[in-house]
Amino acid sequence: MTAKVKVRQIDAYRWEIPQEGRMRTRGVVYASQGLLPKIQEDQSLQQVANVATLPGIVGASLAMPDIHWGYGFPIGGVAAFDMDQGIVSPGGVGYDINCGVRLLRTNLERAQVAPQIEALVNTLFSNIPSGVGSRRKDLKLSQSTLKEVMRYGSAWAVKQGFGDAADLEHIEAQGTIPGADPELVSQFAMERGRDQLGTLGSGNHFVEVGYVFEIFDDKLAAALGLYEDQITVIIHTGSRGLGHQVCDDYIRVMLKAVSKYGIELPDRQLCCAPIASPEGQQYLAAMAAAANYAFANRQLITHWVRESFEQLFQMSPRQLGLDLIYDVAHNIAKIETHEVNGKKTRLCVHRKGATRAFPPEHPETPAAYQKIGQPVLIPGDMGRYSFVLVGTQKALTETFGSTCHGAGRELSRHQALKVAKGRSIVKELAAKGIFVRGAGKGTVDEEISEAYKDVAEVVEVAHGAGISKKVAKLRPLGVMKG
Repeated sequence: MTAKVKVRQIDAYRWEIPQEGRMRTRGVVYASQGLLPKIQEDQSLQQVANVATLPGIVGASLAMPDIHWGYGFPIGGVAAFDMDQGIVSPGGVGYDINCGVRLLRTNLERAQVAPQIEALVNTLFSNIPSGVGSRRKDLKLSQSTLKEVMRYGSAWAVKQGFGDAADLEHIEAQGTIPGADPELVSQFAMERGRDQLGTLGSGNHFVEVGYVFEIFDDKLAAALGLYEDQITVIIHTGSRGLGHQVCDDYIRVMLKAVSKYGIELPDRQLCCAPIASPEGQQYLAAMAAAANYAFANRQLITHWVRESFEQLFQMSPRQLGLDLIYDVAHNIAKIETHEVNGKKTRLCVHRKGATRAFPPEHPETPAAYQKIGQPVLIPGDMGRYSFVLVGTQKALTETFGSTCHGAGRELSRHQALKVAKGRSIVKELAAKGIFVRGAGKGTVDEEISEAYKDVAEVVEVAHGAGISKKVAKLRPLGVMKG
């Protein structure tokens, strides 16, 4: 057994991993007394300490309350690096580059949609391909078009008629990460992504039709266009096989770079390269290309969600009002300006299973949300609830403008299947008034509520610590699983 990592309580929501050994800085973990024992069951706190050994790290190695064990960095890990001395690591972004979440609001209410929920989920299921290796038969991209997708992201999709310009104003980075270079994405990665655009994929990816169950702040909710019993839609997916392959390809590049640049690592999964090196710059450009593919993917799915509602309810887009509230990236390394020791500094901020939470009046907070802060979207599990929050000034000063991204897994997929054995999860959820359809029984069983932490506890930590502020709680009515 590996020795438990030492943690010292700072306050009700913060814990410190003291700097020792090869650590260049301390670790800071956001958690409650109730969440901490669960977090200590895997090696994620050791991973927080490991990240603190990396060259050029600025501030603490951070862990959000949904932290769990990941590849190299923990999922729920945040770390910022100096542009001159620091590194970039594929393990600090993750395999599903720009896995993210977008939230749509509607003009519909629960009473209108609940009786039709089965038909609606079935319509979504027929319009949006899902499951392992899912592909679209009607959207074959040429290599040159695929490269355009990787350069321009959501802007490409809108130009093709999948949504409108207003959508772009409600997406992190307007749906296009600058500096993307598709020429640095391997042929194999492109082949994997060529016919997967506009598909949900598998695992924890989903489209969820829900409703606003509770409002915590009337003023903020009104600014987001949210009200009680209103129907909402959450879309959660990423860069599919293309992003996975980009990560795989660059892990191989970084394993060589570690030797070349004499970087000592406590875990080879933290393989990395100096940001300023050719390898570092190439990875950032390829990662941006995969991130843009993910933005375009969610944009296309949004278009088909809108079409599905129009088809079933026989209403015009204006009547339905399926407007995009926001779209956030969960797995990404972003070049951002932050204040460090009173000085504005350019940093490479890795967020792996973490969401940006920028405050009001920040230049990168969208115009529509300048007065309230950037929307933060925290999905839970398919049997409970999800949350909408906004970013805060405290997040900017404490966590490089970051907060949690979801509930965080408690059980592996294998363990979840064991717990679900002999049960009909679909029937159990139906008894709660939630209609679920997945690509297969295994897909649904792997995603049982027991597989996840209670997202309400996770959100309470983020809210209590002041790194994001609660606005509303959403409950599911119907879920399409990948």
